[in-house]
Amino acid sequence: MELRQLEHFLAVARHGSFTGAAREVHVVQSALSASVRKLEVELGSALFERTSRKVLLTEAGRALLPTARRITADVVAARGEVAAVQGLSRGRVSIGTIQTLTVLDLPAELGEFRLRYPGVRIHVREGVMPDLANAVVAGELDLAYVAGEGPFDAELVRFGEWTQRMALVCHPGHRLAGRDRVRLTECGDEPFVEFLGSSLQAMIARGFADAGVRLNRVCEATHVPLLIALVAAGLGVSIVPDVVAERSGLPHARLAEPALVRPIRLVGRSAELTNPAARALLAHLVG
Repeated sequence: MELRQLEHFLAVARHGSFTGAAREVHVVQSALSASVRKLEVELGSALFERTSRKVLLTEAGRALLPTARRITADVVAARGEVAAVQGLSRGRVSIGTIQTLTVLDLPAELGEFRLRYPGVRIHVREGVMPDLANAVVAGELDLAYVAGEGPFDAELVRFGEWTQRMALVCHPGHRLAGRDRVRLTECGDEPFVEFLGSSLQAMIARGFADAGVRLNRVCEATHVPLLIALVAAGLGVSIVPDVVAERSGLPHARLAEPALVRPIRLVGRSAELTNPAARALLAHLVG
């Protein structure tokens, strides 16, 4: 049973005539008659009594009428929903982000996007690189800002890439407070507050090892504001993106010899996003 057959059946029922129905649906009468007859064959019952003056519904035709109306109405509604999503009068988009995203003001960008597309619902998930990358690969997120490298790189498409520089942050009165630049070798054995689970953790550990100095971990935090508060309370120093350090209000210094940097990437699952809302958000973020 095809939708076109049901539409032809309903047109004949409304007009009581194959001629009038053919005019309504813009097909030749012979094609419409063949379509209705094919439907009757598929259902195993005549749907109309064909007389010389009028075409009347049979009992089977009257039984089919409400179902045919409901099916065609549902299809029209479904087409309207799809058209609305394609036109972005409604829809949903999911984006992930790391806590230490500093390459743009994501809340502000999403606010502008929302003003442009008020019917689109936005889901934002905060997490760490492996979890966010896995969510994109699994289709749980349309897009994500991730940091560093990972095992999912081959399965992700990069839509943008930026570089994030690191800085040392310490409490007021610390021996390194007031410095503009600090060498990593000067941080050896300093009590260190670590950002647990982030790609920062692996990058900092690798940097200390390459510099041949000891990383003296004394405290761990999984939330950036808490990490900053722990440093401010004097538990130790830490290394965070330079913008995070600047916003903290604490003494901070750029790392040198070597400088620590990491890539920040906006990624998706495929080069051609199937979600219209995701395509619009991507264009807004990188356009």
